[in-house]
Amino acid sequence: MQIVIGTNNRNKADEIISILKSKFSNLFDILSLSDFQQKIEIEETGETFAENAELKSKQIFSVLKIPVISDDSGLEVDILNGAPGVISARYAGKNASDQENRKKLIQELSNFSGDSFSAKFQCVICYYDGSNLIKGTGFCSGRIILTERGTNGFGYDPLFIPDGYDQTFAELPAEIKNKISHRSNAFSDFLGNFQFFINQKFEREKKY
Repeated sequence: MQIVIGTNNRNKADEIISILKSKFSNLFDILSLSDFQQKIEIEETGETFAENAELKSKQIFSVLKIPVISDDSGLEVDILNGAPGVISARYAGKNASDQENRKKLIQELSNFSGDSFSAKFQCVICYYDGSNLIKGTGFCSGRIILTERGTNGFGYDPLFIPDGYDQTFAELPAEIKNKISHRSNAFSDFLGNFQFFINQKFEREKKY
């Protein structure tokens, strides 16, 4: 069974593929959008992470006709009333780089006293195959610092220290981050329903 990871972000695709393979071994032939010639760009018009995740899965499926797993995720900083939120990837502008987004966040937080600020990452996973829609939501709480640390990861990882750790996501080894991240927690929430669906699917296919 083929599944497409519905993101043009190579780092995010690799992270999702790693989580899926750890859960399902070689059960699926996992593809990413980079495996296809056509360029698929999705306008994220949803007001929530859940709306954007569903929108991406459905639009990508409409083009490729292959089951899709998409996610939408972002950083929510308490003192900024949840910003950057759903615009995390374009916080500094539509085509902003990760570095530009981090720079804007540091500038915004520099207006407040303190050197760290409570925050959380949120992620919503969505599977869509033309008829079945399965979702999962996960969070990772921690704090944002104002000085970048580490070279692993992507996005806001160099600024985010998860609760219970003294290293940023960008300093932690990938195998640790992938166990505690918002994306991993979203998959944990998602996989119960998805595993039930997959088991039923294979049972039905055995009968024919």
